Amino acid sequence: MRLKFITSIVSILLIAVTVGGCGNKLKSEKVESPSGYDFNNPKKFRMREGLLEISGIAFHNNNPDTVYAIEDEDGRVYHFHPGDSKVAYTHFSKQGDYEDVTIINDNVIVLKSSGTLYSFPIANINLEDQTNVKEFKKLLPKAEYEGLYADQADKKIYVLCKDCGGKKAGELDGGYILSAANPDTLVQSGTFSITMEKLMKKNGDEDKFKPSALGKNPVSGDWFILSANNNMLLVTDGKFIAKGSYKLLTSRFLQPEGIAFDSKGNLYISNEGDELESGNILRFEYKPSAKK
Repeated sequence: MRLKFITSIVSILLIAVTVGGCGNKLKSEKVESPSGYDFNNPKKFRMREGLLEISGIAFHNNNPDTVYAIEDEDGRVYHFHPGDSKVAYTHFSKQGDYEDVTIINDNVIVLKSSGTLYSFPIANINLEDQTNVKEFKKLLPKAEYEGLYADQADKKIYVLCKDCGGKKAGELDGGYILSAANPDTLVQSGTFSITMEKLMKKNGDEDKFKPSALGKNPVSGDWFILSANNNMLLVTDGKFIAKGSYKLLTSRFLQPEGIAFDSKGNLYISNEGDELESGNILRFEYKPSAKK
């Protein structure tokens, strides 16, 4: 009887150790991070129900005090302080497939998947309905567009294609550059392509990389380009030449659709939610000396 009792205790201890070991393995699951960041240690901001399908985020002049965001379907721009439960929004258009948002010349710019752009003064953000919205149609060739980034310093807007076609070997889809030198209008002024050579192959077939958002680190000048299609992050230099690619764990990055930086280079990535998980924004502190 005593022997059976001891055997039972040993068995229970072995099971506990095994289960505990598995739990620690899950908790310690590490991912490779871009230089200066630790993707294993984010600060998470959970979104309210209205932003379950958050698809784009932006800051005004890289100031993180207020997040400006859109979601896939409703013609609304949301604005809120990270971590606050109170979220406000303004209507700028009817329902549609909206992909990203940016701010330049004190104007909020929203991108529709068709390439149509909408603009209204940020000074009017607290209005329930926008009455001074400019709509830019046929400014871009017919394609599917996903990402938007405005560079206030050089008065340029970068519009990212999900699939523009016509790319050369060793390149990913890029997009179009718009001049915003005149605050009242936008003019197409050039194109850009993303050179990756064979870098993407270390993390999977590069054909699966479909750009969904882009942002520029104001400190390093590097571009960060997301692909929600295969949960990837591509980092390039200022000329869109690839420097590194990083696999994003779906357990942490459920569906990465939006990206933004604050003035210190801290990185923010927004993720759409699903039936079980709410949408969120993950913040990663920038430490230039950190090597990951």
